[in-house]
Amino acid sequence: MICSVKRSYPKNGASKIGSGKSPAALSAIVVRPRPGHPTQGLMKAGQLVIPCALGRGGIVANKREGDGGTPLAAMRILSGYFRGDRFAGARRTRLEMRPIGAALGWCDMPDDRNYNRPVKIPYRSGHERMKRDDRLYDACLVLDWNISPRRRGRGSAIFFHLARPGFTPTEGCVAVSPRAMARLLPHLGAGTVLKVVR
Repeated sequence: MICSVKRSYPKNGASKIGSGKSPAALSAIVVRPRPGHPTQGLMKAGQLVIPCALGRGGIVANKREGDGGTPLAAMRILSGYFRGDRFAGARRTRLEMRPIGAALGWCDMPDDRNYNRPVKIPYRSGHERMKRDDRLYDACLVLDWNISPRRRGRGSAIFFHLARPGFTPTEGCVAVSPRAMARLLPHLGAGTVLKVVR
């Protein structure tokens, strides 16, 4: 099994994800493209398979800023952000989760010293506002793509967040339904790796 929960499963093979018991953290989640749909994927978490959205550029091996591609990589889940007024389920996780305030931004300007880092807005350089009008970042997990070391132009704000209806493409992130995210969060920890494969 490529990704496993660090505990035994019932004899019938059913996953205990969402059982309400104190779960162990998943060691890995594997994302593959959905056959014939390069901007959509199937995520395997334990024995659970979940539909997900991928970048408008599909899965890319040579990620560049603005290409819309989801990196072909194994990325650790570092921490996350959430909207407490919209997604209370984000508190049920081992991950460090911070509330999203109006001043939270994420720098996406390759030449800026804070490239691919959170910033306080208003900010002088190109950035994304994390408190969005839509619901995409109501639960938003930071993946360690181009975090340490950071390389200019290799891509920023590669997150694991909530999907739009119909799983329309992201700008390079991986996204799942709110229900799937709420189900996964109790099983995620700082050691969980999200592996995007072909």
